[in-house]
Amino acid sequence: MQVNATCPCPQMTSSPKVDAPNDLPGTKGGKLVRYEFFWRDHCNWLLSKGYRLRSRYQPDWRPSWEGTKKPWDMCTDSVLPRHPSVLDAQRSSNGELLMLKRVKKALHPHEAEIGQFFSSNTIATDSRNHCVPIYDVLEVPDDDNLIILVMPLLRDHGSPAFDTIGEAVEFFRQVFEGVQFMHQHHVAHRDIASQNVLMDAQTLYIDKYHPSRPDSKLAIDGSPRHYTRTQVPVKYYLADFGLSRQYRPEDLPASEDVIYGSDKTVPEFETSESCDPFPTDVYTLGNMIREEFIEGSRFDKRKLGFDFMKPLITDMTQTDPSKRPTMDEVVERFEKIRKDLIPWKLRSRVVEVPESPFSKAFRNLGHWKRRIWFIARRVPPVPTPS
Repeated sequence: MQVNATCPCPQMTSSPKVDAPNDLPGTKGGKLVRYEFFWRDHCNWLLSKGYRLRSRYQPDWRPSWEGTKKPWDMCTDSVLPRHPSVLDAQRSSNGELLMLKRVKKALHPHEAEIGQFFSSNTIATDSRNHCVPIYDVLEVPDDDNLIILVMPLLRDHGSPAFDTIGEAVEFFRQVFEGVQFMHQHHVAHRDIASQNVLMDAQTLYIDKYHPSRPDSKLAIDGSPRHYTRTQVPVKYYLADFGLSRQYRPEDLPASEDVIYGSDKTVPEFETSESCDPFPTDVYTLGNMIREEFIEGSRFDKRKLGFDFMKPLITDMTQTDPSKRPTMDEVVERFEKIRKDLIPWKLRSRVVEVPESPFSKAFRNLGHWKRRIWFIARRVPPVPTPS
């Protein structure tokens, strides 16, 4: 899709859903903390493999704020990773920003295998495949139990915030399609949760953002400008296959010992020591949408305008796993729901509650400016990536 950077539509910003990395315990003064030592100690080895870490992890790093009056937390080399096992890197050959993930094979023996399965052959190019691509798997030379997965740099799917109902509808379509695709290949994800659904935001952002502080520019000197998803459609990805399992067709229906992922509310986990993980995926996916878009949670405000999803989500989150629809049925039912939504509804603003009168007026004004601009130029209300 060709984007006109002179579009009068105002850009939106949103706050990250996680604490700023430098607010974590033990990071006072910007010094390296214990879990970062691994990255520092393997910096030169990673460079030999074609992946360059930022200056903070170079063996000869000296904090840039030393000897200056600049606050340490305003310097790019003070920023910590968002998670101890994940770190951004640059591809040496072209400067592409990537994400490295450290995985313990004994703890997650199937993660690399399943990630590589969906990144290989014709499966990788199937438009229904929403599994995060695995570019490389590195064997850590001094620890037989560790590997590093090399992946594209992706972003939380809810940041920036959804602008319209149509943008959220496309999000639902893609994640339903992605889980259906996994199930059709006999793979259960087993840990579907908000933080494991990401998006490729490279074209969405006008300014590059810092991988560990995504609501800041790369130089952490302001907020990055971005388009809306309606202007620049994005693709969503399912990540984190640490608990995932793949089965042979003759071994289905599957039965697995209960293992808790991010969602602690799965009903069958409270009544049985084993269960079929495929209906559990249906529940956790439905519950993610219920908490994020319909009812709200301690992480997300309740959003108005999504009553059309309630019947489907209610069925997906039934207590009895046998009564839940399969992902094929979810996709089929959602397609009928989507076709019944009129353009006026799809172009409506996503309203989070509570919302102050001032915020409501400000957001409505910006939304109507964008809405008129999109209608005049016949921009589709459901932004599907090409």
